[in-house]
Amino acid sequence: MVRGGVPLKGELRVLPAKNSALKLMAASLLTDQPVVLEEVPRLRDIDVLLELLGHLGTRHAWEGRTLHLHTPEIRSTQAPFELVSKMRASFNVLGALAARAGEGTVPLPGGCTFAERPVDQHIKALRALGFEVTAQVTEQGMAYTARRLKPASGRVVYDLPTLGGTEQALLAAALGGEAVLVNTPQEPEIVDLCRFLVRMGVEIEGIGSSILHIRGKPHLRGVRYRVIPDRIEAGTYLLAAAATRGSITLTHVEPFHMDALLDKLSYSGHRITTGRDWIRLEAVPDPQPFNLEAREYPGFVTDLQPPATAYLCTVPGTSLVSDRIYPDRFTHAGELARMGADITLKDRTLIIQGRPLSGAAVEARDIRAGGGLIIAALAAEGESHIAGLHHIERGYEDVENRLRSLGAQVGLQQPELALAAD
Repeated sequence: MVRGGVPLKGELRVLPAKNSALKLMAASLLTDQPVVLEEVPRLRDIDVLLELLGHLGTRHAWEGRTLHLHTPEIRSTQAPFELVSKMRASFNVLGALAARAGEGTVPLPGGCTFAERPVDQHIKALRALGFEVTAQVTEQGMAYTARRLKPASGRVVYDLPTLGGTEQALLAAALGGEAVLVNTPQEPEIVDLCRFLVRMGVEIEGIGSSILHIRGKPHLRGVRYRVIPDRIEAGTYLLAAAATRGSITLTHVEPFHMDALLDKLSYSGHRITTGRDWIRLEAVPDPQPFNLEAREYPGFVTDLQPPATAYLCTVPGTSLVSDRIYPDRFTHAGELARMGADITLKDRTLIIQGRPLSGAAVEARDIRAGGGLIIAALAAEGESHIAGLHHIERGYEDVENRLRSLGAQVGLQQPELALAAD
């Protein structure tokens, strides 16, 4: 339950980035030495990957938000379907397994189903690096086996900048020879993974650019590393404060990771101030609409498109929203319409006429759609009930208490909502 109409106000510490932590956890398979990750979020997706890593041979222990990982040997090169099917990021263990153990088998991944998300660029990259990759049809569906025939070397030219495919190649090449990746994305999460691998002993040139030159090493060392802040969580709370016409200060954040969003919010009229590791937003009562196209970094990140759409539904005037990364990522549009949003999908573009929203019963069908529906519910008059809580919990830690600390009237953990989400 969310009772809207209350401006969010206060200070919030941004939590670590799930999308980065997951890839660093997968990279821990590359060494037989202990790996310590500081600032890891406590989320369902993290737990799923820990269970998968445990099946493969990883031991883990928590110390607050510090996660200790150790894989002295690979016990299994087969990733079980029941775990991989829960989360797309689990597919990235394929390259790490093949690099360290000589082979790995991973089923097609699951996770959010807001759009078609093929793995063709993953497979292309592995083959270009010299791996033998074969596909098998199992009772549960398609599975891929990658075998390392020699130290990974080669040149990968991606058809388009791809996060998962680049991360797959980075892990596969870390214990190999020499690789060049062309047309790679420049997202902060890619930079974080590169820096992590460098700390383990890999040589990587061009970090933060569209061309990466990797010189792998036959043995990698353990490392202690701090995960970057979550720019998606930070953006969601900024948009929630803007939608409720409140004010919020975020700490432990990287403002330069969020230039595209901050520019849009400033254009909308809100007062934005930043420091080295903080952002403050003071909302205005009469913001202006804007158009956005989600695209590759440093453009507007696709994971903030649903939250931004929800915000724009509260802003008088016309806004247009499209998504170059996932052109059909609009599962939230119909649910926002249930709350009174004037929102129309035409030619893969949302046309929004902003107006006041009303509370309603809605359902989150993926993580970021859930973030958007929470924003809309916080801004709406009356009470909203959001089903699909299990999606929200995959990407937003302790969201109920964190919203309450900002003055929101929420009760997301009520039994009837938990039942609706199952």
